[in-house]
Amino acid sequence: MQKKWFLGAIILILAVLLVWLIFNLKKNGLPASIKEIKTVSSISGLANQAKDLEMGNDLQAARSIYQKLINEFPNSGEVMNWQKKAEDINIKLLFSTALTASSIFYEIKPGDTLIKIAREFKTTSELIMKSNNLVADKILPGRKIKVWTAPFSILIDKSQDTLLLKSGEDVLKTYIVSTGTNNSTPVGNFKISDKLQNPTWFKAGAIVSPGSPENILGSRWMGIGLPGYGIHGTTDPQSLGKQVTQGCVRMSNSDVEELYTIIPVGTEVIIVD
Repeated sequence: MQKKWFLGAIILILAVLLVWLIFNLKKNGLPASIKEIKTVSSISGLANQAKDLEMGNDLQAARSIYQKLINEFPNSGEVMNWQKKAEDINIKLLFSTALTASSIFYEIKPGDTLIKIAREFKTTSELIMKSNNLVADKILPGRKIKVWTAPFSILIDKSQDTLLLKSGEDVLKTYIVSTGTNNSTPVGNFKISDKLQNPTWFKAGAIVSPGSPENILGSRWMGIGLPGYGIHGTTDPQSLGKQVTQGCVRMSNSDVEELYTIIPVGTEVIIVD
């Protein structure tokens, strides 16, 4: 009888402790260690979900998950990695046939040309070709093609040596660049005034032909409307991320070729210290 009473008392005490624990958990939330496990699980679950969506080519859904990770876990050591993945997806979507909120399907009309369509929507014929898998500029009336409609702009931050490609208010991609030594890159609002493939470099006392290892302009040139200043490629990719140019903005050749495809003449360029 005494043994049964003792066992009953233990059960009662355990029940009271359990009620107390549940009450305190509801009142004060989970202990830090449990919260941490829950957070890690949430990060891991979302990251795996984004990866699966990306592998399944559901790029817009994958980008949304990466953005959710960035917004909800800004202090995670993986933020930069998520940001890069989201930006890579932005460019994939830009160059794909997938319709997005910033694009339309345009039906080609008699008399249309790629240049005419690009001018109408403030985009480039190269981007139209790439996002529709066109291998030639010949187009036929009646066909529907994807056309990007949101305006592009560029923000160059000299203090960070970065170039942001924007569409509307959204940052599509962040590029590492080099700017002018002794803060010589001009600040202010400019516009892309001209574009050249494989530019010739006219330096003092010499003309350096395209493709020459001495041609510091690399594979592309985009002037900003200020004589002698522009955005161009490089023959010295190791210098990126530093203030080493004579005032121009220098990019890797692969990056400047990508940017060249996307932005039209007239694109706004803002340069800040």
